[in-house]
Amino acid sequence: MKKTTSAHGPEVQESFADLEPQRHQPKSLAELNMMIAAAKPMVHGGHKAVLGEGRVGAPLALVGEQPGDQEDLQGRPFVGPAGRLLDRALEAAGVDRKDTYVTNAVKHFKYVQRGKRRIHQKPTVGEVKHYRWWLLKELEFVHPHLVVALGATAALALSGAPVVISRNRGAAQFGEFRGFITVHPSSLLRHTDKETRDAAYTSFVHDLRSAARLAAPL
Repeated sequence: MKKTTSAHGPEVQESFADLEPQRHQPKSLAELNMMIAAAKPMVHGGHKAVLGEGRVGAPLALVGEQPGDQEDLQGRPFVGPAGRLLDRALEAAGVDRKDTYVTNAVKHFKYVQRGKRRIHQKPTVGEVKHYRWWLLKELEFVHPHLVVALGATAALALSGAPVVISRNRGAAQFGEFRGFITVHPSSLLRHTDKETRDAAYTSFVHDLRSAARLAAPL
């Protein structure tokens, strides 16, 4: 079984395989995206994949958990409330979103229907496993300078092992990719106290600014 390096520590035994030799090997990002779009959802909910967005060779690749309600409806990553907050934080950090690549660890929106509302459901480790091959192949084609894990699910997908954000926040190594671990912007929206929310936002902007510095050419 293959080994991988956790965010901050010795090699750990791979918790799930990231290579699927039987699967057709795409020759380009466009071909990979065609494969993802044609595949059936591996989670309960969303009917179509939400693909990554941005330019190949971008200094920063930002990886979130999964598409949300608005992302599923619009077919684009990070366009809902968390995405708008991310855009604001990137601007505050001096990062142009046009110079980034944004995607998700899980490519379909996992939810349960309650009346007219679609309620987000966190993907399981097994579900993240099913999508991991796609994510790593996607990043190989994009070839960013630095990969930012937004939240625990993204960090799990990138590192191959569970990651506690509070203990591993900051610079990381995801296999061959230089990385950085921070919170998912949706976590900021869950703070009800303004002072706590403002402090969390300031820390998030600081993280994005630090990641951008690490991604800058030497």
